[in-house]
Amino acid sequence: MSDVVVTGDSRLLAYRLRALREEQWPDVAITQSDLAEAFSADKPASVPLLSSWESRTKPKTPPLHRLAAYATFFATKRSVAQRPYRLIPVDELTADEQRRRDELLRELTDLRAAEQREVGTPPVADRRDSGFWYFDDRHVITIVVAQLPADMRAKMPYSDPTQPDYVELYTYADLDALIELHGHIRAINPRSQVNFRIASDLEPDDYTTHLVLLGGVDWNVLTRELLRRVEMPVTQVARHDESEAGGFVVRGGEAGERLFAPKLATFGGHEVLLEDVGHFYRGTNPFNHKRTVTICNGQYGRGTLGVVRALTDGRFRDRNADYLKRRFPDLDSYSILTRVMVVNGQVVTPDWNLPESRLFEWPEGQS
Repeated sequence: MSDVVVTGDSRLLAYRLRALREEQWPDVAITQSDLAEAFSADKPASVPLLSSWESRTKPKTPPLHRLAAYATFFATKRSVAQRPYRLIPVDELTADEQRRRDELLRELTDLRAAEQREVGTPPVADRRDSGFWYFDDRHVITIVVAQLPADMRAKMPYSDPTQPDYVELYTYADLDALIELHGHIRAINPRSQVNFRIASDLEPDDYTTHLVLLGGVDWNVLTRELLRRVEMPVTQVARHDESEAGGFVVRGGEAGERLFAPKLATFGGHEVLLEDVGHFYRGTNPFNHKRTVTICNGQYGRGTLGVVRALTDGRFRDRNADYLKRRFPDLDSYSILTRVMVVNGQVVTPDWNLPESRLFEWPEGQS
């Protein structure tokens, strides 16, 4: 895709990008060559390319993944702590740095959206650079999460609405996956309304939007309902208590019925999750066949986060999205059961191009 040429007075984005480079840290000299080298860690970049984005006369519009690189780079001064300057991986940012990144990314994407509205750029032009989570029809996208059970909410003081420090998000399950995915979808769909809802609070109109479901059948009632309506050989066995991890059952085929379960171990009297099983599904929304439904769930919360990060992590999302295109060409419905490794409590993003990351794929036999 060639970049979009912007004419007239639509230069606010170009001015902002130049200001970031020249004024964000007055004590640090950052050239276009410095940025091009740092950005090339993600995808190749050049000085002429950056110069075209900062042009004061006829700037070109950067693709969205480049704005994400700007936001990541300027979210932390650690980017310029030593030469050559570098793009800090998003999952290595602190909470404050992540917040600054999200704020800056929203600002840049809003400028880009306003710029393109002025020149009448069709949104479909961004599709190649926007990845799996880009919805080119600009319809509403609803992320659906579960609410934590009452006994779990009772253990957290901030989840009690009668308390002065009540925070509604503390009542949500899969909160890390929600924050990761909501920011990503908003950034690459600046013209779409992106909502998040608790499954039990959905309004009738919500069901007919693009649906993105986070979490498994234990708590997310909509995940349970949607999977019941889908004719595929994968079902989730809920965790009845902490002693029964459950898993995903695959039926049929030469191997018969197979159970894919998480791996746990006991260290120092505590049960530790070593490997979770995540389930990714994309299909047609049964409540509105013009919209889609995507399910990202795991047996535990880190499995859900692993599935989300497979298509949001800047190091893996493009290659995983490309794998889906190759593996399931022109299919409306498909799914992957994936291994999600957990190391020192941290989720390792699965790479679906590696056979050991994929436990089962449906439909089978596609090329």
